[in-house]
Amino acid sequence: MKRVLTALILIPLVLVLVLLPAQWQWLFSLAVAAVAALAGWEYLNLTTRCGANPPRVATLVAILALFAANFAWSDSDHLLAIFGILGLALLVYCTFFKPVEDVIANASASIFCLLYAGLTLLAVPALREPPYGSSSIIVFLFCVVWVGDTSAYYVGRAWGRHKMAPSLSPGKSWEGAVASVVGSMLIAAALVELATLQQSPRDSVLLSWLERACPAAILSYPDELLYWLLLAAVVNVAGQVGDLAESALKRSAGVKDSGDLLPGHGGVLDRIDALLLAAPVLWYAQVIHQKF
Repeated sequence: MKRVLTALILIPLVLVLVLLPAQWQWLFSLAVAAVAALAGWEYLNLTTRCGANPPRVATLVAILALFAANFAWSDSDHLLAIFGILGLALLVYCTFFKPVEDVIANASASIFCLLYAGLTLLAVPALREPPYGSSSIIVFLFCVVWVGDTSAYYVGRAWGRHKMAPSLSPGKSWEGAVASVVGSMLIAAALVELATLQQSPRDSVLLSWLERACPAAILSYPDELLYWLLLAAVVNVAGQVGDLAESALKRSAGVKDSGDLLPGHGGVLDRIDALLLAAPVLWYAQVIHQKF
């Protein structure tokens, strides 16, 4: 019940942020940056259980600086340069302000946190912007990940018999994994169908009202249905790998959850673990599809 209630609060909040007008893009980016910082804090807590003592404040400042720089200069050349500069800055910080015998552990933990909780989530605001994204793409991403995760959870609990990766996540089953892919593909088909219905001439009055009230609520998936079904499957698999990767990190640290901020879900990192791989995969898939 805690899991359901938390979802009922968070999902509408996320959808409101997604459907904000273009001029409010900064608020959406700010919300994603805040989530990245919280996830980064939880990851740094995990590293302390493994013997590291990375600079927390400096790492979080680097994550927020990465998002600020991405908002100001969104092209990939600037982004890679800024990520490199921030990573080297964290190395320098650890070199001069941490015990010399711990520099490798601390620098590795802080720089990987910048990558794992920062760089990966930059794909989310990027996917809301043309030419490779839109608010419809963000809706697609979240729905594919959420429905896939929910399908795996409930089908796995009810009918899961064959363990997928017992050493990483004993609760994961192949039955749940298959249900997750199917659920993601079904919601993708539903979104494409909804977008088609919105464009129907008989709904012209509704469409006109949406264009005035909330343009971002008009869904658009211009490619063939097969593309979106295949894309949903690929994004789902990436999300499941991201889930297992975070489980491996927690097992390495000897904890069950990354935190307790979200009742029924654990920590922020537990809630977005699938998104950390799913979002970049969707971004690159969109880039490849449009360029080739």
